[in-house]
Amino acid sequence: MVQPEMAEQTTSAYAYPLLIRQLLTTSHARFSSAEVVYRDSRFTYGQLYERVCRLAGGLRELGVKLGDTVAVMDWDSHRYLECYFAIPMMGAVMMTANVRLSADQIAYTLNASGARVLIVNEDFMPLYESVRDRLTNIKKVVRVADHEASGEPLPAGAIEYEALLAGAPASFDFPELDENTRATTFFTTGTTGNPKGVYFTHRQIVLHTLSTAVAFSSAAKQGRMHCDDVYMPMTPMFHVHAWGVPYIATFLGMKQVYPGKYSPENLINLIEREGVTFTHCVATILNMLLDHERARSADFSAMKIIVGGGPLPGGLAERALARGIDVYGAYGMSETGPFVTLSQIRTPDLDGSAHEVILRTRTGRPMPLVDLRVVNDALSDVPSDGEALGEVVIRAPWLTQGYLNDSKASATLWQDGYLHTNDLGVMHPDGYLQLKDRSKDIIKSGGEWVSSLTIEDLISRHEAVHEVAVIAVEHPVWGERPAALVVLKPGAQADEAVLKAHLGQYVQDGRLARMAIPDRIVMVPSLERTSVGKFDKKLLREKYRLAL
Repeated sequence: MVQPEMAEQTTSAYAYPLLIRQLLTTSHARFSSAEVVYRDSRFTYGQLYERVCRLAGGLRELGVKLGDTVAVMDWDSHRYLECYFAIPMMGAVMMTANVRLSADQIAYTLNASGARVLIVNEDFMPLYESVRDRLTNIKKVVRVADHEASGEPLPAGAIEYEALLAGAPASFDFPELDENTRATTFFTTGTTGNPKGVYFTHRQIVLHTLSTAVAFSSAAKQGRMHCDDVYMPMTPMFHVHAWGVPYIATFLGMKQVYPGKYSPENLINLIEREGVTFTHCVATILNMLLDHERARSADFSAMKIIVGGGPLPGGLAERALARGIDVYGAYGMSETGPFVTLSQIRTPDLDGSAHEVILRTRTGRPMPLVDLRVVNDALSDVPSDGEALGEVVIRAPWLTQGYLNDSKASATLWQDGYLHTNDLGVMHPDGYLQLKDRSKDIIKSGGEWVSSLTIEDLISRHEAVHEVAVIAVEHPVWGERPAALVVLKPGAQADEAVLKAHLGQYVQDGRLARMAIPDRIVMVPSLERTSVGKFDKKLLREKYRLAL
């Protein structure tokens, strides 16, 4: 066999490994005059870099070595951003603990990650104390406070975060790492068993940053991110690196605003005070924002908001667009790091029509370097006709290579060399993916597949509907039938008959099959959610199985 000729490399040439360090130290970030803002604290990028160096030096003094794991439990803050860089840059692994999990799950994830040092906000100290005796690896604790000093005594052997930085040098000699060094770990929850650990290397995070930055900036007019934008996350920083956007914002030298605890009033105040123009969130957060009294007088006309972690309902998209928000959907999972598609709109389609809303709420077109397919059980592509249903499988250079210490689940995830999402969707002729459901949530009624997401989208367009989740309920004849659980807007009036009549108009125009109209539409006070804000359909199915 003839082997391809390898490129000759000069002995003194620098191979330039793709390291997280370079996202912070290359020219855009290094010379940026923008600020990083948290509460009353404002830092230049130069000061941010110095604090990153001090954190790395302080952690080294605590005994953190190459390959050690440092866990973080904090609100969204400049400190979290410092951890995003300092921990992996020094050759350690950053584990972002999901503070919304149960105490038992948090203890499990901290132990499974092998974390030796825990950086923990004082608000979470009672949670830490409740599981402290069960933590098998934690040797040092760094406590975070949002003021000069906490009123509570430090645990034995612990140190305050700012004291740790103050006692460390202002420079740090970051090692030259292999780009395939593991940089981060976090845990994703499923419907069964313990949370699964996913992990990402320096190379993967840098490539996700570059591809997503290209995708954001490639749109001519809509949904763009650029260096003059002001970024604020509305997705927790413990969740998939806040969708990777803090790395992109830093790489581009953008002003960054960190909100701490999420509350609609605080988020709106920061949007107005700091001129925030770019953010991302789940649909729940956007609903919460638009529903707040402060939103009535707020100016959102400069805002670009990506909605992910679940579908962008059409009704919510229409509400946001009416307030001047450039809103659109995106798709990814914890295992994909996360972005793989964006629902940006080409200029000719920005016409204010119903079709524009449909495009904004689709799952989107694959980003650069993403090989995304919709396939049947034989892993053959289904037709790209907007009708043929298949599983979404993906290849991209930043996808997690497996689950931490779980070879069986890893092999299932990567069966046949593609990452299997377990999401079912269709590919449209124009290249837009549209998810129809999770494989475990799609409803099979009389041998036909019924998409809960499609029904949710159409019900959400009724003016009285605040939120809606559609679940499968058992049926003696059809096997399963859809049932809708609806939360109405405060003071709004609607009942089952009204909402079924509303769905009837979509049957008339061909957008919904008559058999997809739910047998029951039930008004409920609230909808249960997972720790990251998605509807917990497993719990909803269990809760309402008998009632329906």
